[in-house]
Amino acid sequence: MSKMTTAAKRVLLGRPFRSDSLGHTLLPKRIALPVFASDAMSSVAYAPEEIFLVLSAAGISAYVYAPWVGLAVAFVMAVVVASYRQNVHAYPSGGGDYEVATTNLGPNAGLTVGSALLVDYVLTVAVSISSAASNIGSAIPFVATHKVLFAVVAIALLAAINLRGVRESGTAFAVPTYAFIFGVLVMLGWGLVRIFVFGDDLHAESAGMSLNAEHDHLYGIAFAFLIARSFSSGCAALTGVEAISNGVPAFRKPKSRNAATTLLMLGGISVMLLLGIIVLAQKIGIVYAQDTADLVGAPAGYHQKTLIAQLAETIFHGFPIGFYFITVVTALILVLAANTAFNGFPVLGSILAQDRYLPRQLHTRGDRLAFSNGILFLSGAAIAFVVLFGAEVTKLIQLYIVGVFVSFVLSQTGMLRHWTRLLRTETEATQRARMKRSRLINAVGLSATGLVLVIVLITKFFAGAYIAIATMVVIFIVMKMIHRHYDSVSRELEEYDWDGTLPSRTHSIVLVSRLHLPTRRALAYARASRPDTLEAITVNVDEADTRGLVREWERSDITVPLKVIESPYREVTRPVLDYVHRLRKDAPRDVVTVFIPEYVVGHWWEQILHNQSALRLKGRLLFEQGVMVTSVPWQLSSSSRAKDAGVVNAPGAVRRGYGDRS
Repeated sequence: MSKMTTAAKRVLLGRPFRSDSLGHTLLPKRIALPVFASDAMSSVAYAPEEIFLVLSAAGISAYVYAPWVGLAVAFVMAVVVASYRQNVHAYPSGGGDYEVATTNLGPNAGLTVGSALLVDYVLTVAVSISSAASNIGSAIPFVATHKVLFAVVAIALLAAINLRGVRESGTAFAVPTYAFIFGVLVMLGWGLVRIFVFGDDLHAESAGMSLNAEHDHLYGIAFAFLIARSFSSGCAALTGVEAISNGVPAFRKPKSRNAATTLLMLGGISVMLLLGIIVLAQKIGIVYAQDTADLVGAPAGYHQKTLIAQLAETIFHGFPIGFYFITVVTALILVLAANTAFNGFPVLGSILAQDRYLPRQLHTRGDRLAFSNGILFLSGAAIAFVVLFGAEVTKLIQLYIVGVFVSFVLSQTGMLRHWTRLLRTETEATQRARMKRSRLINAVGLSATGLVLVIVLITKFFAGAYIAIATMVVIFIVMKMIHRHYDSVSRELEEYDWDGTLPSRTHSIVLVSRLHLPTRRALAYARASRPDTLEAITVNVDEADTRGLVREWERSDITVPLKVIESPYREVTRPVLDYVHRLRKDAPRDVVTVFIPEYVVGHWWEQILHNQSALRLKGRLLFEQGVMVTSVPWQLSSSSRAKDAGVVNAPGAVRRGYGDRS
């Protein structure tokens, strides 16, 4: 069984990588694009849909504003991409928005960015996977009725792929990402040719329907609010841009230049796809509603397809392969879009852990040189959100993008201070001109993202954004508490100077339950440590067994005295603690060493059958001043068989000095 477990681990994760092979995992631009940009590019599969969905509240006539909303989103996208190209050149170490905000605005601003991005990365996974379930459900009804199950399985699969390492996950994701780009570009191009060149009169399956709109009478401020809300939903297309600034160290050299180029490709492709889908959707008359009950004229039992599925079905009418190809690659890119978060979240978590804001376990790399603990934490949190919100994109997207725009605003503010600080000391004219141009780009970025953040907060707060904000606040407070704990431990360890004073005497105790080989080994080891005094003690929880042990002890050749401690209530831990307390009280400068024989077993269920009293006692003795606890292991035959079978080849075993290094 253990050999099968080891083999399964090798198949799923592959052989461990040596630390000095980290350079071989760096990414060329052709692989970095699908790794880091899949989130931003895939948002074109659901951002246009959300724009139409919000506008549908005012009736079909409101769809006329969809292209203008799309243009506004595209403008913000262009500004953000231009701004972040400055970030990756100025801060190529991989800290991204967190490093920019911490360096220029202080630790609280950096921590705000960190908490916002952690939440946003989790929601990126939840929204992308839920949208993938909806798109696949357009072609496969079974998935539509089991979206939560599909989403949970997809997240688990993504986590397993990412545990194999960044380069392996990038290679696996490259083909679907490029297939999505190619497929959607062909669909948009062919659709525009049919409409504007051949003059075909294309109509979507929902074109003949009308909407039972609740607010078709909206005017003035109320209608402007609706437009602003559709814009804020469409701005989901901007998520993922910041991931490249966090992932600069994963690029091949020259790192910052390659990252900036990838960022430019990301922005160009995303804007092209976003605007193309919106224009074509309006041209072929797609009608999209929150609930099929709001579609007037829909046939009985009508199942509403996603916006991009309706586009593909209309444009590739008579060519079903085209429709299924678009449906499949859209679902794949939405699943893989979560991979952006699987690369960004663990890196950010590692940086925060290095700065002592998160547990240190998040800072270490796993067997495949990926941040395994961060990957597992992200997948668990995303699954929780998917289950809690039923894998419904419309519900999840209300929580979305708040965090990323908080980080955008603080990052651009930090960059403004960065360039202003450098300009105070720079005297060379060419460099000053370049810095002023960069500062202007970041100033425009701050204005645009700040305006979007205000719109998002106003339009989405009571629709669900308050949950994301509350989560950010909780994470911020928790990280502050973790940092305060680490600081207090450091101060405690540094405040006291070791005076080098040795204990007056050492008093050793060997715990005895039976006179067998583990007990004899513990006695021999305790005697080898040369204590000033040595004694064996046993706790009387069963009168007959204790008398038998005493008789056996007296007949043996053991010279160490055995002391019996009474236990009226048949406890083991409390009588031993009381005895140790008495020894410490009689001689406060002495050190008491307690030797505990323990079995080393090869199966988890054997651990339940053995060592429970020893574990409880050790846990209590560790809190006692002047008391040392020493475990004396005795390897049972099952532990030897487990070792020979390779059970120690568990995740991280090589890192701890065990397992197969081949």
